[in-house]
Amino acid sequence: MVGQFEGAVRIDQAQIDSARLNLDYARITSPIDGVTGVRLVDPGNLVRGTDASGIVVITQLDPVAVLFTLPQDYLPQVGQQMELGTLTVEALSRDGNTKLGSGELLVIDNQINQNTATMRLKATFANPQRTLWPNQFVKARLLLTVRKGAIVVPTTAVQRGPEGTFAYVVGPEQTVQPRAVEVEMTQGDVAAIARGLSPGEVVVADGAAALRPGAKVAPRPAAPRPAQPSGRAIGAER
Repeated sequence: MVGQFEGAVRIDQAQIDSARLNLDYARITSPIDGVTGVRLVDPGNLVRGTDASGIVVITQLDPVAVLFTLPQDYLPQVGQQMELGTLTVEALSRDGNTKLGSGELLVIDNQINQNTATMRLKATFANPQRTLWPNQFVKARLLLTVRKGAIVVPTTAVQRGPEGTFAYVVGPEQTVQPRAVEVEMTQGDVAAIARGLSPGEVVVADGAAALRPGAKVAPRPAAPRPAQPSGRAIGAER
């Protein structure tokens, strides 16, 4: 009799579990956290489990991935720095004035686009505030290295002549002399000088086309300019 009653209890429990399962089937639960789009069906529509379109599309927003491209010439530098550690990627608004988030470079595509000679990269971002949205166009800045103590001048100070790049350096008597310089890199309106200039020297940034060696100049203070990033950044629009 004890065995029969224990069996009856298990049968009743199985019926309870079956009823709970049927209730679960009446509720659709998303396997991911995200945001739903516009529903694809309306009340009264007939839906089937085999429908390809489904009921609604759910998109994950946190974390979110950003795809961007860079010229293939940067591949050796990006690959080398990626082996040394995690690379930081910043997402900016399309006009470049608003920072939307900071993430990490995840992967470099294994193929170069032959039509555009560019490589595709993927970065992942924490996006709790939902500042980044699927299919949104952003500007991505990839930080490769930091140059400490670099000598920088406005890009307009670097001139090009028959013998290469040079800059007009202002002497103690307010006269200018051309001096050959080697540009290490250019970022925005700033050029980093590898050789040719010393810290504290004054160069001509405006009106260099009208100068000749030994010409006198009247220096004036430079207009205030926004702070530049301290690292080497490569920008690309997605």
